[in-house]
Amino acid sequence: MNRFSRRRFLQASAASTLLPLFHVASARAAGRTADGLETVRVAVAGINGRGQGHISELLAVPGVEIAYLIDPDSRLFEGLSRRIAERCGTAPRCVQDIRQALDDKELDAVSIATCNHWHSLMTIWACQAGKHVYVEKPMSHNVFEGRQCVEASRRYNRIVQHGTQQRSDSTRARQMAAIRAGKYGKLLVAKGYCCKPRWSIGFKPEVAPPTDFDFNLWLGPAPEQPFHENLHPYNWHWFWDFGNGDTGNQGVHEMDVARWAIPNATLPTRVWSLGGRFVPEGSDQGQTPNMQLAVYEFGETLIVFETRGLVGRPEAPPAKVANEYYTTEGVIRYDTWEVGEQRFTDFRFHPHAGGEPERLEGDEAPITPGGPFGAFITAVRSGDPTQNNCDAEVAHYSSALCHLGNISYRLGQSTAFGESPACLGDNAQVREAFTAICDNLKAVNIPLDGKTYQLGRVLEFDPLTERFPHDDEANSLLTRPYRAPFVVPENV
Repeated sequence: MNRFSRRRFLQASAASTLLPLFHVASARAAGRTADGLETVRVAVAGINGRGQGHISELLAVPGVEIAYLIDPDSRLFEGLSRRIAERCGTAPRCVQDIRQALDDKELDAVSIATCNHWHSLMTIWACQAGKHVYVEKPMSHNVFEGRQCVEASRRYNRIVQHGTQQRSDSTRARQMAAIRAGKYGKLLVAKGYCCKPRWSIGFKPEVAPPTDFDFNLWLGPAPEQPFHENLHPYNWHWFWDFGNGDTGNQGVHEMDVARWAIPNATLPTRVWSLGGRFVPEGSDQGQTPNMQLAVYEFGETLIVFETRGLVGRPEAPPAKVANEYYTTEGVIRYDTWEVGEQRFTDFRFHPHAGGEPERLEGDEAPITPGGPFGAFITAVRSGDPTQNNCDAEVAHYSSALCHLGNISYRLGQSTAFGESPACLGDNAQVREAFTAICDNLKAVNIPLDGKTYQLGRVLEFDPLTERFPHDDEANSLLTRPYRAPFVVPENV
């Protein structure tokens, strides 16, 4: 279901059955502000790093009360709670376990900025408890979890908004609509770049966790294992039990925009990936690739995704986080439309031979203003699911793309750099991306002679069943074993 038809469906549903159910929940508001707005009480789960951004963004929205701070690391509570109290006059309640907050019938919503492996379970628990959810990217740690979040949002009629912020950018929405409508020719390749500095994290010894940090609760759905300081607070991103590498970290944003440009795109019919974890020092404790190429087939259109972490130093290529679109007529690079030697610096203008450019307004449904958090609170207040700029289904598909590329990578085989894999084919953007990885490695003094990379399995995928036909090994990676009681349920 594309964005247009989803909006129409939600509008019709809200007018009949969904809207009254949402209003039953939003009518519980704790009170009204001086501006007459319903107060929305929010719990923020995960308050180290990105969660502090959630707090700042939410407090900038009129009529929002931070009612709870939730984190296994109780050392964070005092300072943040004091800052909120000084600003708002009311201190939040601080708890380590989200289930304590979900028991509060006066709580309206949960804003989730935890590690990836907790995103889906918290989203589902919150929906079951009658709370609306803002959840950071990626919404899921694996494909199964994402679908369960979609089902929970629907079953409990809860708004679930995803932290892919470009969905709240009206300029980006117009650009995507124009590309989908073929205003710049037929889209051949939607290219994404996630090239941020991701160098060695070194090795940290196994030690006892800090006394004020509930490591068992932090592990949650993940397997029990020893603590080391590369797990907390940030480098968990580079371990499969908790994160999804940078493709599933920063890359979700650019993956989401790449998919957005393709008409009616949900999930691909084929995917493959290659790459490796390379550090000039030789090795480190991380597991996920910091150099990765993933390719996804959507009919005649490809998503080509390039993740390179050995960037941003004098000897290395520059960082690059961006999207490009290759069509039958030219290339769109952010806000520049290139046709041969011509450059048009406003993508809303389309060149016509022998005439003046035509201004295009785009055909996208309007974006709810206020940025991602403002739009979320607007939707919670109104009970109108069409005001959600990035709902659970949109989140699921874009997050799943990252997971599918990683599944191919994890099922790969060690391959010498001197060999040119057949899967590269003859697509210029695919081959250029592989060359960029090789050139990047050489630039940081990692010689390719004698080196290998992981060449992932080429996987056929069924977007309707969300399974790999006849590949049990790949299907086993669509989910994970869960550690009781932190289990993402089969039936939400």
